[in-house]
Formats: sequence, C-alpha cells, structure tokens
Amino acid sequence: MVSLPEELQAREAAARQRVEELQAEAAELAVRLEKVREDLSRLEITRETVAQVLAELSAAEDVPEPQEAPAPHGIGVMAVPPWREGLVVGVLPDVYRDIVEIVADASGPLQAKQIVPRIGLEATTAKIEGTRGKLKRLVERGWLAEDAPGRFTLARHDGDAGRVNSR
Repeated sequence: MVSLPEELQAREAAARQRVEELQAEAAELAVRLEKVREDLSRLEITRETVAQVLAELSAAEDVPEPQEAPAPHGIGVMAVPPWREGLVVGVLPDVYRDIVEIVADASGPLQAKQIVPRIGLEATTAKIEGTRGKLKRLVERGWLAEDAPGRFTLARHDGDAGRVNSR
C-alpha cells in the first residue's frame, strides 16, 4: 500500500509534468498565432494596395460618363448594358462577351444552334433556347443585330465598321 505523502508526491509530479506539456503547447500555439497574424497583416496590406492602385487607375481612365445613374448592386442591376460609343465588350458578363466575340469573328450571320457549341455548351434544346434569349437581349441593347429572324450579326454603329473592342 502507498502512503498518503507518496501518493501526493506522485500526483504533484504528474500535475507538474502536465503543466510543462501545456506550457510547451502554449508556446507552440503562440508561434503559430504570430505567423498567422503576419500572414493576415500582409494580406490586409496587399488588399489595401490593390484597392488604391485600382482606384488610381480607374480615376486616370478616360471613361465616358454614364447616361443614367448606375443601379445599386443586387436587384435591378442590368448585367448587359446598352451599347454606347466608347463601351467595350469587356464590360459584358463572360458568356455575353463570348457570344459577341464569336459573332464578330464569324464570316456571316449565325444562329443560336451554331453558337452554343462554340461557347462550350451541349447543343440541347434548353441550351439553344437560353442562348437565343441572350442573343435577343444583345440585340435589344444594341450589341448585335438580327437582320433575318434567328440570324445574328454584329451591330453596325456609325464609324465603327463592326469592330469589337475588347477590354
């Protein structure tokens, strides 16, 4: 049988060992925390620098004034803006930009079913109809023309000879 003083000594030694283990873990966590704080600081500085550079670049660009106030982000945002002088294809969402560029590169009018595979979609009825809707929207907004029903070409604007400006 173990005496009470011996048991207390054993428990004290075990507690002392556990304290040392926890102190070692805390020191390791402190080192890891400092590294993550440094990473966070670098990311914050990078984000702030990028925002500043982008703000300076956008202020320096000679962008035509919008004809109407832009809609707030969210509900009511017009993803496909009406074409106007100086506006480039780069302002369009990716799929619309791809469609305009495909139509611009074509030697003649294209149908929706010809465009669908070129934008990487399977030529199903649903995809063709969805693309036709996008084509009609591009016609309504002045980016494309529909000279014959279902046949789309690049809209011609005075003096642009049908060119597509990217970004």
